[in-house]
Amino acid sequence: MTPPPSSPSTVIGWVDDRPIPRTHLDQRLSDLRNGPLRTTLPTPGSSEDRQLARWLTQVILTEAACESAATELARSTPSPREPALDRIAAVELGSINAAAYNNSPHVRAMFHHVTTDVTIPSEWQHPRPSPHPSHHLVHHRLFTDPTRARKATPADLEPLGPITLDSLPTAIAEALSQHPHGTLVGPVEDTLGWHVATAVPAPTTNGRQPPPEKAPDQHLLAAARRRAFARWLDDLRAQKIRLVPGLEHPGDPRQPDNHHKH
Repeated sequence: MTPPPSSPSTVIGWVDDRPIPRTHLDQRLSDLRNGPLRTTLPTPGSSEDRQLARWLTQVILTEAACESAATELARSTPSPREPALDRIAAVELGSINAAAYNNSPHVRAMFHHVTTDVTIPSEWQHPRPSPHPSHHLVHHRLFTDPTRARKATPADLEPLGPITLDSLPTAIAEALSQHPHGTLVGPVEDTLGWHVATAVPAPTTNGRQPPPEKAPDQHLLAAARRRAFARWLDDLRAQKIRLVPGLEHPGDPRQPDNHHKH
């Protein structure tokens, strides 16, 4: 698929053959810079600022690709607004996908369409979890930029509440289990980005830790659905989206603001 002629300065990419105007990105950036998170945003013109623009571009194009897919399937009625994903769900789905899901009814509609028949993978079901799994108070943050991840402090992390470590992505869960309680762990890289976290045992009541928020099978099914949708979105983007130079994926090692080296 070859994108039609168009000035790269006026578009952020193409979904199928449809150019997505640069004004969409400019508006999202303006909303952020005038919103409640403005004091946490990177300095305009900095490397981190360009990474933010790349991240937002991926969100916008993901939303547009899902709208296109929903139209092709004649799903004219998009999914209504739902409660925002909790922090664990957002980590499992990935920050770009989670932002698109929270913002776009078309993304939510495609999530339900794609994951209707998803089941728990057999390898996830054994061994069975303990009836009283050990809970930890976890503070976590997922970064798209490794430089910012390396500079993170405990004050930069967000509380996830009392959870089991195995409810986290594997890479950071294993790292936390190998460090003393309360240690700032990371950045730990996986396909989602760079994780930084701390964990301490959750306080107990009458010798018992708090119960999990969901039954184990419910949690596993929800995680399996999110994994399936994230993979579907990767395929969808590969099929439908073309980017312009300068707005590559923030984790693309070929773009100059990705300083992470192996």
